[in-house]
Amino acid sequence: MKLFSSVHDVTDINQLVADALKLKQDPYAFQHLGKNRTLGLIFLNPSLRTRLSTQKAATNLGMNVIVMNMDKEGWALEFNDGVIMNGTTVEHIREAAGVMGQYVDILGVRSFPGLKDRELDYSEEIFNKFVKYCGIPVVSLESATRHPLQSLADLVTITELKKTAQPKVVLTWAPHVKPLPQAVPNSFAEWMCKADVDFVIAHPEGYELCADFTQGATITHNQTEAIAGADFIYVKNWSAYEPYGKVIGGYDDWMLTPEKLAQSNDAKVMHCLPVRRNLELSAEILDGPNSLVVHEAGNRVWAAQAVLKSMLESLQ
Repeated sequence: MKLFSSVHDVTDINQLVADALKLKQDPYAFQHLGKNRTLGLIFLNPSLRTRLSTQKAATNLGMNVIVMNMDKEGWALEFNDGVIMNGTTVEHIREAAGVMGQYVDILGVRSFPGLKDRELDYSEEIFNKFVKYCGIPVVSLESATRHPLQSLADLVTITELKKTAQPKVVLTWAPHVKPLPQAVPNSFAEWMCKADVDFVIAHPEGYELCADFTQGATITHNQTEAIAGADFIYVKNWSAYEPYGKVIGGYDDWMLTPEKLAQSNDAKVMHCLPVRRNLELSAEILDGPNSLVVHEAGNRVWAAQAVLKSMLESLQ
């Protein structure tokens, strides 16, 4: 594997999940792969789980790791071609990414959408230009439209803990105080639609995701109907796809509560974190026996390690 930006870059998702679970049992078995190899982690936006888990995964594989927060430590980057750089940008992505490719063997890149220009965000200009100009394998640490390492960890968690061959998995929208990207729900939907699960998306009217990511899912505006019989419930807020990046008010009652959870099949509750307690998800659930949020976050290490292992093998 030389690129990990979505589920479409994975030849066999079941094998990748199996690799992650195997690595969880024996984290240091492939340290020889990363000897004298370096992973560069480039963050244009904040990170906790993605940064720490990917760095830990690389260390488990014997790699050196260089981390750079471009928004605080790097030069302001220019992504447009043919411009006279007489404004606030200092370095062009052509040189910046090209130089990074000289220093590291694999590059991880994290960037968020602006949520103002849908065409620009969904073109994945920032991520794709890093890929184009660095000349080495690239892993997405979250982009404008997807978060594949999170989604892989989510599938690893479901596979690890499921009690039936084809569990019912529900992605339900949750309230928030500000517009959030669609990257996590887009990506989760994309992976679940390729997994062996009964997948349902529940959201209020006006919060439809781009149909490119939801082919094969059952979509409903009835949260109660969706939750009934669920084995896993994934809670996540996202802003509107149309009108793009907007928050449509009046849906505070979509927060998942113990009363709603009682209608499920004793469902395990998931969230990518960070989570706003008692707004997106009730504290009773987060602190209760059905919550998987910390366990799920722990699996971020093994998801990242499985991807990096595959990339290192491609470099042999």
